[in-house]
Amino acid sequence: MNIRTNYLISEEFVKVGETKIRYLEEGSSNSNIVLIHGLGGFAERWSAVIPLLSKKYHVIALDLPGYGYSDKPSIDYTPEFFLKFIFDFLDSMGIRKTHMIGTSLGGQIVAECAITQNKMIEKIALVCPAGIMKGSTPTLDAYSMAALYPSYDTVRTAYEMMTGSNKKVSNDAIENFIKGMTQPNAKMAFMSTILALKNAPPITERLSNIMVPTLLIWGKLDAMIPIKYANEFASSIKNCRLEIMENCGHTPHIEEPAKFSQIVLNFLR
Repeated sequence: MNIRTNYLISEEFVKVGETKIRYLEEGSSNSNIVLIHGLGGFAERWSAVIPLLSKKYHVIALDLPGYGYSDKPSIDYTPEFFLKFIFDFLDSMGIRKTHMIGTSLGGQIVAECAITQNKMIEKIALVCPAGIMKGSTPTLDAYSMAALYPSYDTVRTAYEMMTGSNKKVSNDAIENFIKGMTQPNAKMAFMSTILALKNAPPITERLSNIMVPTLLIWGKLDAMIPIKYANEFASSIKNCRLEIMENCGHTPHIEEPAKFSQIVLNFLR
């Protein structure tokens, strides 16, 4: 059992260039799903859905470089860096075909990957993705404060705001976030990422280059990246299905994992 996740999920490491990357892995299918977390996130954020998705697929959830227990090199964490990294990671893992699911920043990264029209990407799911919204929200500000000054209270407050309805947040989630953000260079990577995102142009005009079937999942109560951006995102992608989860905020895969997983599995089959 993986102590950090409390599930029967394998914890592994792989070298991508000179960077050691940690990932969680479950499932024996020949069909792959790669899960990409958001800003300040880590692989454990997918813990509730990995056991459900891995019944049908080989699931890999990674810690992006700069996050979780992956290496945190002193570099610029730009969207271009993450785009190149993902394809290097897939190559290092020997993955030739995969579905991809990303949440928030991870959703933007997955969208960027699909925009390249690389043939290894089959279907994608974008969960409350970044990439269109400019500026900030009170919830994003609170989350940034929690990342830079991680304590039980700052993290709990930010996570509750992210749900949009102040749902109870588990102590494990809070403790995992604090542990991740107190790793050496973690705050540097977070600040580098958020500054790069603020300076990057919106991806709206390039979304029409996505040709693979796309599922867009948005929590109606999302206070981090409000649902008002959902239609703009969906209408910019040719083959896109929008699913709104009525009782969820920014993290539907955590708030309602069973419903979320069923929506994803119905889309992928």
